[in-house]
Amino acid sequence: MDHLELIARCRRGDDLAWEALVKAYQGRIFAVAVHYLRDRGEAEDMAQEIFVRVFHHLDTLADGRPILPWLLQIARNACVDRLRRLKARPLRGAAPTDETPEIPALGPSPEEDAIAGARERLLYRAIGTLAEHHREMIVLKEIQSLELEEISQLLGLPIGTTKSRAHRARLELARAVCALEPGFGVAG
Repeated sequence: MDHLELIARCRRGDDLAWEALVKAYQGRIFAVAVHYLRDRGEAEDMAQEIFVRVFHHLDTLADGRPILPWLLQIARNACVDRLRRLKARPLRGAAPTDETPEIPALGPSPEEDAIAGARERLLYRAIGTLAEHHREMIVLKEIQSLELEEISQLLGLPIGTTKSRAHRARLELARAVCALEPGFGVAG
C-alpha cells in the first residue's frame, strides 16, 4: 500500500493502517530521536510522543506530499522542544554508540562482520562528537537519506546554505573519524 492510501485510511480511523504506519516509520523516528537527544530512554519516550503528534496532525499533511520529510519535521521539532525543556536539567548520558543495531548479513565472514562493526561503531562515535548542526545534517542526509531540497525545506534554510552545511558536516565527520582512529582508511 502506498503512503497516500495509508494516510487516507489513517484519517478515516483505520487502526490497522495506523499500526502499519507506525511499524513502517518507528525505526527512523527512534533513530532521529536518539541522534537529537543522545539518550536511548529519552528517545524511546520521545518516539511515542512523536507518533501522538503525528496522529493529531494527520490532517496537516498536504495531499501528495511525501510522508517521510513531514514525519521527520515533526520528529525534529518535538526533539528540539524536548531539548529546550531539558536545558536546565542535563541528560542522563549520551546514547551508547556501541549498541547500534546489527543487521544480519548473508555471506560475509565473521572477520568481515567484525571489521564492518568496528567501522560502524567508529562512525557513530565520530558522529557523536560533531557540532549539533553538523550532526543534524549527517543524520538527515546520510542516515535518513533525504535529498538536499527536502532538508532545505525541513530546516527552513536556503538550498545554498543547506549544500554548504552538508559539505562542512561531511568534512567535520571525516576529521572526527581520523581523530578517533588516526590510521583509518589508510592502506597498510
